Amino acid sequence: MTLGGTTPIGFGTGYPELLEHLNTRAVELPANFVHELGQICETSTEPSDTAEAGRDWWPIAMHWALAGALPKRAAVVVSPITTDEVSRVARLCNDHEVPLTVVGGRSGVCGAAIPVFGGVVLSTHRMSSLGEVDSESGIVEVGPGMFGDELESTLGAQHGLTAGHHPQSINISTVGGWVACRGAGQYSTRYGKIDDIVVGLEVVLADGSVIRTGGAPGAADGPDLGSLFLGSEGQLGVITRVWLRTHPLATHSAKAAYSFPDFASGISALRDTIRGGATPAVLRLYDATESKRSHGMDGTRCALIVFDEGSGELVEATLTATAASAMSHGGTSESTELVDHWFEHRNDTTALQALTQKGFVVDTMEVAAPWSRLSAIYESVCSALRAVPHCRAASCHLSHSYTDGACLYFTFAAAPPPDQIESTYVALWDAGQTAALDCGSNLSHHHGVGLNRARFARRALGESFDVLVAMKRALDPKGILNPGKFGIPSRFSGSENGVTPWP
Repeated sequence: MTLGGTTPIGFGTGYPELLEHLNTRAVELPANFVHELGQICETSTEPSDTAEAGRDWWPIAMHWALAGALPKRAAVVVSPITTDEVSRVARLCNDHEVPLTVVGGRSGVCGAAIPVFGGVVLSTHRMSSLGEVDSESGIVEVGPGMFGDELESTLGAQHGLTAGHHPQSINISTVGGWVACRGAGQYSTRYGKIDDIVVGLEVVLADGSVIRTGGAPGAADGPDLGSLFLGSEGQLGVITRVWLRTHPLATHSAKAAYSFPDFASGISALRDTIRGGATPAVLRLYDATESKRSHGMDGTRCALIVFDEGSGELVEATLTATAASAMSHGGTSESTELVDHWFEHRNDTTALQALTQKGFVVDTMEVAAPWSRLSAIYESVCSALRAVPHCRAASCHLSHSYTDGACLYFTFAAAPPPDQIESTYVALWDAGQTAALDCGSNLSHHHGVGLNRARFARRALGESFDVLVAMKRALDPKGILNPGKFGIPSRFSGSENGVTPWP
């Protein structure tokens, strides 16, 4: 079996010899269970498959990999092709109370795809076809296992359309993964997050039943049930088909770049741009540290890169409005080579692997908040991260903007002794996430929760956390779907108070 996705980093030993880093008890499979799965769809217990299905791109797990360990090994991996096969797999797991974790490209960075209690991993990589295309309405039907680059190339070449969703991970992430984690693409200011692009979903529930959500524009026929599964990270159901809104390929594009004397001035310029009605596809503001590191500036000014696409009239008006906002807040026009350089390197992830192999602890943390709180969050989080022992750098850029606020995307790095890698990683996340929440941010903008942020979920969601737990119990009463995440109690751990399996 060949799993979809790209291996994040090599293991320090062979597949059969790998240890498991998480100290959780794997559920024992019933007799003949694997044979019964094999009667449904392609099934594998090969050590290479069960090991690769037991991890994603979570940065701390890359250190474990180099040390010869994976987070948790799956007992068996299944690769269905049809919704009916997914339904039968779910029903079998539910009947025998076996954990079922769904994976796509496994490009997540929070450990959401890790099978914490072993069991079955369901890979969607064979569910990758493009279905019906309603060109008149701009709606396309997509399999959850279709990778982003394949989707965009197929839509563009065959139909002259784009979904407008271009995450950094577009080459290694799937449509189902975008939906499951409420992802955001780099053009989100023009096209929206995946939440805005999804028209409807087909979902297999834990007991194998199949439901369909959405499908009509601006519907008001009760609550939006599709929202239950957007961002649920495979805990409430298995997404088996997705209907997306698309747009005609752009006929024009334009770019611009500016710099500001400080990050706060740049934030004000972006706020005025968006609240004034201009929505350039790319509107990214970098603090002085990242402007120097990524854009070759002098370390005193903050770079803003702007790109838009669409009709000629719309693009021209958008760039004109953006320029006016930038200049009114002390912006200085810069060479558009800054934009060109960003396009050349925007999907490059090799630095993470290289720094990890050198023993550095590196990660990113993205949060969202109202415009009025962004500057305070920026200062507080960077200060908190830099105060952690062994921290070498903490920086930020603003990557996605909305009428009421924006996403701040922090990057941090540390160089601890080898025996303090994990404790330093935990300390950095505790410091950064706590500082952000203290200043009024949310928990996550587009990376999701998974294992890494599970310990913060109850605080971030407040009383609504109990509603999330209630939904989980209603839709998945036996708790088989992706257990151990979000701090939700799991019968497989014996936890009654939401204690997380890590750290």
